[in-house]
Amino acid sequence: MSNTRKQQLEAFNRLLDIMDELREKCPWDKKQTLESLRHLTIEEVYELGDAILNNDLEELKKELGDVLLHIVFYAKIGSEKEAFDIADIANSISDKLIDRHPHIYGDVVVENEEQVKQNWEQLKLKEGKSSVLEGVPKSLPALVKANRIQDKVSGVGFDWEEPHQVWQKVQEELSELNEEIKKGNQQNIEKEFGDVLFSMINYARFINVNPENALERTNKKFINRFQFLEEKAKKEGKKLSEMSLSEMDVYWEESKQFFQ
Repeated sequence: MSNTRKQQLEAFNRLLDIMDELREKCPWDKKQTLESLRHLTIEEVYELGDAILNNDLEELKKELGDVLLHIVFYAKIGSEKEAFDIADIANSISDKLIDRHPHIYGDVVVENEEQVKQNWEQLKLKEGKSSVLEGVPKSLPALVKANRIQDKVSGVGFDWEEPHQVWQKVQEELSELNEEIKKGNQQNIEKEFGDVLFSMINYARFINVNPENALERTNKKFINRFQFLEEKAKKEGKKLSEMSLSEMDVYWEESKQFFQ
């Protein structure tokens, strides 16, 4: 059952009060800085991502709480520095949302999601950004970064028109990779391999697949299957290092019944 708006505000106010008290009385919390929290925040966001992929709503609630704690923590430190507080943060994002949604809060008319995305990128440029790619964090993992780059340039019309065109590009890049492998130039092989990955990530957008989610699901599937293989071998008193590939493959094929 959902809480009322009053209950939601009371719960948030409780969290703010707890943060104030911890910052004043807890030795660990008193010691934290913006910099010391950074790597912990990144870890929490990854844990949130795991909960989403696992579709574990109870765990998702907990991980969202951890992320919210970090936001409140940063706000508290910001207020101590007299730079910003939680109200400034909330008002800042509220103002941005209103400005970026003129089709809701203004007189702009849009027909679909794609037009909303295009308007969003154009509005960013009007806000003073010199490039639509300025908003892509430099420290993003390469696969996620490639997806964001392609998504952003698509928002200003720099994109393929049909999925088959992108698939042809994938085939072209695979052919170029194969040629460099035959030549044996490692530097060029790496370059062409990167082009293959970039084109595959681009194709993923056209078939409505999030490449990061897809790869992580495959990672999890592989881990589950391999651990199944390890467990089966252990039960039979065997060591993987002493088994042949064909012997291990028997367990691997069996694992597919349980992990799709």
